[in-house]
Amino acid sequence: MIQRRSVAIIGTGNVGVAAAYALFNQRIASEIILVDLNQEKAEGEAMDLMHGQLLVGNVKVRAGTYEDLKDTQVVVVTAGVGQKSPDESRLELLNRNAAVFKDIISELDKHAPNAILIIATNPVDILTYVSQKLSSREPQRVIGTGTLLDTARFRALLGRYYDVDPRSVHAYILGEHGDSEVPIWSQANIGGKPIEHNTLMDKPYNQQALDELFQQAKNAAYKIIEKKGFTNSAIGVVIARIVEGILEDEKSVIPVSIYWDGDYGISDVCMSLQSVIGIEGVKNSVTPDLNDEEIEGLEESADILKKSLVEIDLD
Repeated sequence: MIQRRSVAIIGTGNVGVAAAYALFNQRIASEIILVDLNQEKAEGEAMDLMHGQLLVGNVKVRAGTYEDLKDTQVVVVTAGVGQKSPDESRLELLNRNAAVFKDIISELDKHAPNAILIIATNPVDILTYVSQKLSSREPQRVIGTGTLLDTARFRALLGRYYDVDPRSVHAYILGEHGDSEVPIWSQANIGGKPIEHNTLMDKPYNQQALDELFQQAKNAAYKIIEKKGFTNSAIGVVIARIVEGILEDEKSVIPVSIYWDGDYGISDVCMSLQSVIGIEGVKNSVTPDLNDEEIEGLEESADILKKSLVEIDLD
């Protein structure tokens, strides 16, 4: 008997639709349920995807409500509110998103208590922490997309630079999904050979050029938004990858936003660390030997996130 694999997406904006498309096109789920305050938008997106079944296969896509999520294994949250005006502060926006998440998490705890939650709404690390605090489920079952997208961009750029398949590049960006994120150069390698201080693929070691690649990865979202108004395609693929790792119980190691409880001396914050992902959510984490500069960078990331968390109203 083929196991039914049901995934729900909360929010059918640009990111939610891209995630649904990636899940559908890769046939990762057998059922995709789209939930949105705008029911007609969800129904239209579901219909549009369903018409591709001839070429993809029998992946069912439908619009639904929270009441339809009882047997859903994974719920992806992409919903949130945007800035009301240029004058609205980041804290005001954060608190409005926290209020939205109170309603969302309450409904999910009521109707999908056994599902693993994937948080994709930005600022993803803060909203992952908020979701963990609001939800009655175990923290390891609430995961943020974190720096998997940054890491994907980083490896793509390094692969182009060295003219190798990005899948053969082993390099991570950890910490905040944002301006304080940290490139882990001390562990970066291609085919097992460290990138630092080595000539690779006939390219002499050039830290300045490598640092520029990191800056391009870190600032990619700003450039994409400047050119097309939003980012959605790559994060949709990232969401699909995390969902696949969970449903297949892969126990793959990928950088996602999780709760830190003493890793590198950092506690009570959510940000990205290499984590073992499977059917139970986060099974474990990996803490490689980092240098002092990298650990200091992660501490800075944590401090920045904690300053925002202190000011959020969760009551």
